[in-house]
Amino acid sequence: MTDSATAVHVHLALHPQHPSAVVADLTGPHLHTARATLASEGFRPVTGTTMLLVRIDHEEPHYASTAANLLRGAGITVHVTDQLQEEINTEWTWAHHPMTWLDRDGIRLVSLEAQKIHDDIQSGRLTIHLHAHDGHTTVAAGTYRHAGSVHLHGEDHLRVVASTYDTPGEAIAEFERLYGDAVRPGPAPATETEQQAAQAIAALTTEAPAELSSPKPELVPVYAAAPGDHEALLDTFLESQGEWEKYQTWEDWTTVANHESLTMRALFDHEAQGRDTKWTFAAYETPVSDLLWHATATASTPTAIVSALLDALATENAWGRSLFPTTATAITEATSPLTGADWKHTVDGRYIAWEAPGPHPAGVQFDAFAAQQANTMLPTWTIWGGHAVHQPHWSLQLSANTPASLVQHVTFEIAEGQEVRLVRPAASDEAALRTLRGPAPVPTAPTTTSFPGRSR
Repeated sequence: MTDSATAVHVHLALHPQHPSAVVADLTGPHLHTARATLASEGFRPVTGTTMLLVRIDHEEPHYASTAANLLRGAGITVHVTDQLQEEINTEWTWAHHPMTWLDRDGIRLVSLEAQKIHDDIQSGRLTIHLHAHDGHTTVAAGTYRHAGSVHLHGEDHLRVVASTYDTPGEAIAEFERLYGDAVRPGPAPATETEQQAAQAIAALTTEAPAELSSPKPELVPVYAAAPGDHEALLDTFLESQGEWEKYQTWEDWTTVANHESLTMRALFDHEAQGRDTKWTFAAYETPVSDLLWHATATASTPTAIVSALLDALATENAWGRSLFPTTATAITEATSPLTGADWKHTVDGRYIAWEAPGPHPAGVQFDAFAAQQANTMLPTWTIWGGHAVHQPHWSLQLSANTPASLVQHVTFEIAEGQEVRLVRPAASDEAALRTLRGPAPVPTAPTTTSFPGRSR
């Protein structure tokens, strides 16, 4: 152990505004070993004495712990904040990971490969030529610098190389053959997780006032608002609607709300987050008839929009067999609030779309083909916000046979509704680091608690 090593200190803490990311604050005369060790675990330099670990699989505490052990092995003093230590001690498992055959280590290996793909795209080593949405997830075609071409499948921590090609021409031709009209040029819009990763980096590199400022309110259209508290919305709805009863299923993470007529029910997933389905609605003509129409809303959907749908369901006869939006008159009725608010109206083949004016992307899409397929799971209506209809921040989808009056309740809310969103100004390096510094950690025992999408 050298004197220069013992003089180096590394302080590890959760990012002040992006708590899954980890910031390393380095002090001492010779930082080369500390920087190299942190870089080996994915930390990237922000300033001469600051490094940041931000990942798309939210496994930063695991890799920060590995880095801390390596640093201590090199004789470097490491301080870890209590908050970060608690995250390190937490044992994560993915409750709804699609690769059910994998154990925790196997899931981390998949995430590691997805992280490499993400980093290669960000660094320019992998150029994305085309992207598409295959009905389930995002797919893309790209080429590695001085190497072959690939097709990618999935998003964030689930993105994998699906196939390889010798030349870009082969990859592009096959991609266009597979996905046809869904193909779009260039990379797909950044996912919510990718945006959060970029924001975590920007928050430590952007020039800003010396002190951290309090969040400031900003009035935005309802479709650009934060998701809000869906749990509280469910509780409020059940408390205010005596005709609806709450049932707990054998699965701890789901609750079912039934209307007393037994012709309408809503399933609520307590663990869903982001673009996972949070609400599932099903309507029937009679208690013993087949499904009449259904709808889903993601966890990222602003609660005011879901509340508008719930208000419509609470209206008597809101889900009958009348007023199906399969005629021009019914479509006009359903979308009249959008027309009155000057939303842009376009027709593209089977799709009729309305796009919001202003800087916040949002829209409503009607699928004429799906409207004629009452027995299909294809959405007839897709109401969305952020990015584009094929990759939104949030979406509310309704099937064929959804009453036009019910759709109108929702379109009125997105056309006229406004919400207050809190915006925190970016902090300077010095202010952020002052926030991060704290006392040495007090080790705690591993814990086991719940988290949306994953279990501890």
